[in-house]
Amino acid sequence: MKVKVLSRNPDEHLRETKRDIHKVQRNYDRNEHPFEAAREYMAAVRNVKLTRIFAKPFIHNLEGHKDGVSCVAKHPGKLSNLLSGSFNGEVIIWNLPTAKAERTILAHDGIVRGIAFDNEGEHFFTVGDDTAIKLWKTYPNDDEEIETPVNTIITKDPISGISHHKSTKEYVTSSDNIVSLWEETRNTSLKEITWGNDRIHDIKFNNVQTNLFASCVSNRDVILYDIRNKAPIRAVTLDLKANKLCWNPMEAYTFTTANEDFTSFTFDIRQFSKPVNIHMDHVGAVTDIDYSPTGKEFITASFDRTIRIFETSKGHSREIYHTKRMQIVTCVAWSLDNKYVISGSDEMNLRVWKSNASEKLGALKPRERAALNYSSALIDKFAAHPQVKRIARHRHVPKPIYKAQAEQKSIREREKRKEANRRRHSKPGSVPYVAERAKHIVDVKE
Repeated sequence: MKVKVLSRNPDEHLRETKRDIHKVQRNYDRNEHPFEAAREYMAAVRNVKLTRIFAKPFIHNLEGHKDGVSCVAKHPGKLSNLLSGSFNGEVIIWNLPTAKAERTILAHDGIVRGIAFDNEGEHFFTVGDDTAIKLWKTYPNDDEEIETPVNTIITKDPISGISHHKSTKEYVTSSDNIVSLWEETRNTSLKEITWGNDRIHDIKFNNVQTNLFASCVSNRDVILYDIRNKAPIRAVTLDLKANKLCWNPMEAYTFTTANEDFTSFTFDIRQFSKPVNIHMDHVGAVTDIDYSPTGKEFITASFDRTIRIFETSKGHSREIYHTKRMQIVTCVAWSLDNKYVISGSDEMNLRVWKSNASEKLGALKPRERAALNYSSALIDKFAAHPQVKRIARHRHVPKPIYKAQAEQKSIREREKRKEANRRRHSKPGSVPYVAERAKHIVDVKE
């Protein structure tokens, strides 16, 4: 005898909790859904609107400095530790989860020009205008009442920048026109490399090809070095000075500079004749730059009181962060978990932001994560459609920035129109065409 029974599994149609999302039954047969594309398009428009509605990037503010913030440094192995230096010589060690200052150190007489952790994170170096290189413990003993450096090295000239090797005990510093290579256990430099008579104001090690490092010079040069050589490898001269530079953590041959002409240039060290990409949108000098740990994006700080997030392959920013009280942004950093960015400005505050403005923080249920992934997939699928593109790109910016952007755009269009008219009304070949990326390169020195 055969008996047929209708059965229904409660797990397929009931929610686990009252706050859970209702399960929706879906038939994936295309013949049953002739309007699937139209429905997905409307869902993409709805989802991109929701991302803008829930875009609340600001998380919290770190207060404790008595003067403007001059530089920041990330711990190489811990997400919770952050160092910041200020214009009055103080260095503060922050605990990011609690948003509190763990220690405050009066490190230098004058501006703290640079901070760098060693390769293990147990110590950190500070340099300043008082010609001193100081080594400090990251985690001092409880019985130490007064903060004293582990080691102090006095140099001839004020130090303007410092960068530590990723895997060895070596580090480099920059001063007026000299780059010095040091070793942690020695108080004298291993090597000194000179270049012209102009001041070197920033220096960075390459974390992939660890023998390479680069520096920015006040005469508009960006110089490439190798610690195995006695002289620089090559240099490129730009239209205006580069304030800072940062290496791509996933590509050994790529770095990006933050320039005075409101733009950032991405270079390939194998070809210095023109930049790989030009990133523009700022209306003030770009003061600092830092890459995300994935190497796909970077963040810039600017004199126009904003920070912007760029994709490495695109020339315009995907995000802009600003507040009414934030003044000139002097330094930025991207956390090693790729979720947060930190900005420091000259009104004595550090601010923590989400790297993705509409991202929901905290633990997600599997169905909630699947819904968010489906939503982002729909937005990516219809990203080129005019309505979705317009909503996704729209940002509210302060009125002065909005007007300055329009002015910069009109200037660029006027220059292009003038060049086209000159070429049209001149003898063929007398006004050669110069690519936009090659216009900003003055000279390449080998």
